[in-house]
Amino acid sequence: MQRLLPLLIITVILSAQAPPDSAAYSVAYVDILPASRAAAITAMKQYQEASRKDDGFRRIEFFEQAGRSGHFCIIETWANNTDLDRHAASANSKDFRTKIDSMRLSDYDQRPYKTLSLGPAHSDGSSRSTFVITHVDIGGQGTNAADLLSKLAEASRKEEGNLRFDVLQHTMRANHFTVIEEWQTAKAIETHAAAAHTKEYRNSLGPIAGSPLDERLYKVVE
Repeated sequence: MQRLLPLLIITVILSAQAPPDSAAYSVAYVDILPASRAAAITAMKQYQEASRKDDGFRRIEFFEQAGRSGHFCIIETWANNTDLDRHAASANSKDFRTKIDSMRLSDYDQRPYKTLSLGPAHSDGSSRSTFVITHVDIGGQGTNAADLLSKLAEASRKEEGNLRFDVLQHTMRANHFTVIEEWQTAKAIETHAAAAHTKEYRNSLGPIAGSPLDERLYKVVE
């Protein structure tokens, strides 16, 4: 019996480990005609409400760039790639894209992502929060960018004023990432930018970046 105990302990530990995160994401950017902003927001809300009925729905978030009316970022979270693909082919999704296509100034730039690093579960963003959404493009070799971003996320979640710090990795292009941050105040963002771990990350990222960081401030669309 004693010889079986180590094996039993190992089995229990492995069983207790969380399964891999199979969540699938869609991150999209679109610029809307100024005169169509209100209509676009209405279409987004209708799309979100209809999508709740689809299998695998977790959340759809709408953000508008601070200081740039009509510049939107849409982040969808689904249980897995199968559910995301099924939803993308749904009548609701096609109807939404048709409505947006008639109002947009830019392409509907939509890209698939998977989980790299997520913090604790969070509620939908508050209108009082400020979000920072950043596209990170890695061009150089020799440094593991995923490790750099994971380390930054872990340290940043401990900062005062941080409500969310998630990192997504492109499903097909492993050198592309999207970072989603939520902060209580503008002061908290400034403090984070000056933090030692943020400076270390930026210094390490600079030599391997494929393009300048595309970092923008957003507010939740209500």
